Amino acid sequence: MTLSSTQAPDRMLAVSQDTAGPPDVLKIAEIDRPTATLGEVLVRVHAAGVNPTDWKTRARGQFATGAVPPFVLGFDVSGVVEEAGPGVTLFSPGDEVFGMPRFPHPAGAYAEFVTAPARHLALKPANIDHKTAAALPLAPLTAW
Repeated sequence: MTLSSTQAPDRMLAVSQDTAGPPDVLKIAEIDRPTATLGEVLVRVHAAGVNPTDWKTRARGQFATGAVPPFVLGFDVSGVVEEAGPGVTLFSPGDEVFGMPRFPHPAGAYAEFVTAPARHLALKPANIDHKTAAALPLAPLTAW
């Protein structure tokens, strides 16, 4: 699924859910676009990973940390830095990055944009695409 919006600059599209349940509880919603704050970057999402923790969270309607709907799923993400917040020196706009922001807390990667602490991301290797990069973070961590 590709999300692409023509919303106002402070809005974006995301795959959201308002209740627990099967995959059909997911819907495309227009929500507020996040803003990078101190130490964070705003990433334009090119791909998001889908993991067992995502469908388990969707099915039970609650994150392990207690956050409840409405929410946007997605932990693993790959994309391009749109803007760097105050204090960020690791990345600049245009850098291709991937990672698993804020895990086990909600990251909201099933959206057009996501914010992340800069230290939760890495430069995407040039020899892999965004879909491959988005599939990487959680699976190796689980194996480790």
